[in-house]
Amino acid sequence: MKSIQIKRVYEDKSKDDGYRVFVYRLWPRGVSKEDAHFDEWMKELAPSTELRKWFNHKPERFDEFSKRYKKELKEKEKKLDELRDITKTKKVTLLFAAKDTEINNAVVIRDVLMEK
Repeated sequence: MKSIQIKRVYEDKSKDDGYRVFVYRLWPRGVSKEDAHFDEWMKELAPSTELRKWFNHKPERFDEFSKRYKKELKEKEKKLDELRDITKTKKVTLLFAAKDTEINNAVVIRDVLMEK
């Protein structure tokens, strides 16, 4: 497995990013698709609307969010396998739209990918 990093979609593209995958369901405000420079949009891997709204990026809910989100991701194993296959040959950057770089869905996806 090549490396997996996470980055806000608002940050500039870097030559070190490798294959850029946007893993958020909603399109971020103020960013055009051209400016995002992503290779693929895997919105299927984003948390459900219900879970996203419940979490509301509250730090005290992140542990529970992670548990619930990992449960949702188990139902999306085929899409995760596609992403795992990409990581075998390419460096991957998971792009997210949240403000917090420590508690967001891309962190959970990265952890799930690294577990296998």
